[in-house]
Amino acid sequence: MGSEIIELDASVYTNVQRFEAEQRFLFGKLPLVIAPSALLPQDRHAFTHDAFGAPLLVTRDEHGTVHVLANVCRHRGTRLIESADVVPAKGIACPYHAWTYGPDGALKGVPRSDCFPGLDKGEKHLLEFAATEAGGLIWFARGETDFGPAEVLAPDFDAFGMGGLHLYRRHTHEVAANWKLIVDAFLESYHVQRLHADTIAGFFADGITAADQVGPHQRAVVGRADYLASIDRDDWQQLRRAVTYTYHLFPSAILVVSPDYINLLNIMPQAVDSSLVEDFMLIPERPDDAETENHWRKSWDLLDGGTFANEDFRAAALCQQGLSSGLLDKITLGTLENGIARFHQRVEALL
Repeated sequence: MGSEIIELDASVYTNVQRFEAEQRFLFGKLPLVIAPSALLPQDRHAFTHDAFGAPLLVTRDEHGTVHVLANVCRHRGTRLIESADVVPAKGIACPYHAWTYGPDGALKGVPRSDCFPGLDKGEKHLLEFAATEAGGLIWFARGETDFGPAEVLAPDFDAFGMGGLHLYRRHTHEVAANWKLIVDAFLESYHVQRLHADTIAGFFADGITAADQVGPHQRAVVGRADYLASIDRDDWQQLRRAVTYTYHLFPSAILVVSPDYINLLNIMPQAVDSSLVEDFMLIPERPDDAETENHWRKSWDLLDGGTFANEDFRAAALCQQGLSSGLLDKITLGTLENGIARFHQRVEALL
């Protein structure tokens, strides 16, 4: 908890010049989560990603190494893969002239190569971005960067078994709110008993939270009061059943670790008042019968469509509507909202 009330300028959510600076100095330079490893479990497969403002192609080569490439042919600039689904990528052929690339981005074939005298295929590798895979997450950066912040929490995520989980479903939401308003919702538990009264409030006590900072990231635990008093807190399995863990992966990804599944929310700014949020639900293994499928579908519906879409994202959009009116100069944060204050302090320092 914080020790005092803190006020923030309302303009941090509405000022276009500030949004543009965030794009340059945060999203243009820092390591960003792009997806869970579970989205790309097989070698020689790929998926496209456009929501960070560039046409990206995320591949896993024949050695299991992840690459983040420009989804742009080196011949005439054609988009290589159109589908948003995961697709085989042993050979990535341009739909225009059939220049073909391997999953590592190397140019493998040029039809009528006699028409390109002196062409060095080695110089026509797909443009590649810095990338790493750690703790069951795929990260990338637009320039030279230190991936230490991407790796610092890998031991935590390895403890949750992130790298071996199955991707149950994914869904992208369009939210009419500044990206920081969406992040804010996951940095405090003050709202849980109020906003989530009809969905998940019954699982949690009001304000039983602990939080800390690891590198640039925040992590928090919210307790289930009726269990906490009776469990052995040194027993990992008992603790998993009693506590929900939330990680804010700076700048804009949220990982919510429930007792038996995990949601990754990747928040991708589109405009000062608009964001995309891709929700990935990860479960221990692929459902193999109707009863198990029904169990996971209910969990998915509760969080993705209920708690997240109808409550957290709706609240962010309502905040954006109010702040965009210009009627408030400041917003007020109480002592249970200290995580929000720390987040904004870090953004401010980087800008």
